[in-house]
Amino acid sequence: MSCTHLKKEVSMPRIATPSSIADAPATTQPMLRAVEKQLGVVPNLFRMVANSPAALEGYLGMSGALAKGRLPAPTRERIALAVAEINGCSYCLSAHTYLGKNLAKLGDAEMIANRHGGSTDPKAAAAVRFAAKVAHARGHVGDEDLSAVRMAGYDDGEIIEIVQHVALNTWTNYINEVAGTEIDFPVVAARDAA
Repeated sequence: MSCTHLKKEVSMPRIATPSSIADAPATTQPMLRAVEKQLGVVPNLFRMVANSPAALEGYLGMSGALAKGRLPAPTRERIALAVAEINGCSYCLSAHTYLGKNLAKLGDAEMIANRHGGSTDPKAAAAVRFAAKVAHARGHVGDEDLSAVRMAGYDDGEIIEIVQHVALNTWTNYINEVAGTEIDFPVVAARDAA
C-alpha cells in the first residue's frame, strides 16, 4: 500500500477557536488563565484545544512535566523546530521560531540548522538528529542511532525525553494541521513536508 502526502491550503480554521478565555468551556478556563499568567497571552493553539478539557489537561500536563526534565530549553526548542519542519506545520514553526528566538535565545542560523535536523552545537546536533530520525522513522530507529546519541553524552533518561518531545510536538503539529489553527505569531512557512 502506498501513502500519498496531500498538500492542502487552509484558509480558515476548521475547528473553532474560542475568542477568549471566557468563551472557552468552563472547566478549561482555569487552565487557560494559568497559560496566560505564564506566557502573557493565550495562543490560539491552547484556546482551540480547550474545546476538549481532557486534551488540554493532557497537553499542559505533558508540557509541564517535560519542562522539568533534564533537556535544556534551547534543545527542546531545537527539537520542536525539527519536528515541525518534518511534519510541515507552519503554526508550530512560527510559534517555536518565536519562542526559540525570544525565550531560548537561539540565533537565526541555529534555527535554520534545527529545521534541517541539525544544530551548530555538537551535543545538541546529536539530539536533534536523533529526534528527526525518530520522527521520520516513526520510532523505528536502529542500534546505531541510539549509539550515536549516547556517544554525544545523552543517557537513557534524556533519550526518553527526546522521544517524548517528538511525540508531544508531533501531536501539536497534527492538531494544528487538522484544525487549520490561525497562526498568531510572526509567520514562518514550512517547506514541503517530506
